[in-house]
Amino acid sequence: MIGRLSGLILEKRPPALLVDVQGVGYELEAPMSTFYDLPGLGERVTLFTHLMVREDAHILYAFSRDDQRQLFRALLKVSGVGAKMALAILSGMSASEFAACVQADDALALTRLPGIGKKTAERLIIEMRDRLDKMSLGQGITLPATTANLSVESPVADAVSALTALGYRPLDASRMVRAVAGEGMASEEIIRAALKGALG
Repeated sequence: MIGRLSGLILEKRPPALLVDVQGVGYELEAPMSTFYDLPGLGERVTLFTHLMVREDAHILYAFSRDDQRQLFRALLKVSGVGAKMALAILSGMSASEFAACVQADDALALTRLPGIGKKTAERLIIEMRDRLDKMSLGQGITLPATTANLSVESPVADAVSALTALGYRPLDASRMVRAVAGEGMASEEIIRAALKGALG
């Protein structure tokens, strides 16, 4: 099991990133909450990881904090929740915010996340309540005041692509991005604003 990686960031294209670890490039998938914490391209980063082995692929998921990884692993144990939905949850809210929703029985807040309907939200609250009691979740993620570009090609296109990969329909993703995108905004800033707007 690969539990942690430390290396240089070569590419950032949400939800994927490429990290060079002593000459070996690791392709990783990560929630937006992790992307917000990442340094710029070419800089060193240490990430907690979770390796998922399937018949058709081995996928390595990356997290900037251990509480994110703990929550991701706990979510995978919930009936009907896969890795894509778990990433969407962690992209829409911090681990501590998710814990607060569960403790407050706030199914409505969870249904604002892509792919989560009322029944799934209720199941998450019921099944995660006991699991969260056993986890030591952090107090949320402090977003940096300044952020580096995720891509120099097209921040708007990258933002739409990232939201689509997180489970939003292409038309919805495009609408969300158009509503918040401004001149000179980096992909990361557009994605964060779009997710904030979607979750109210």
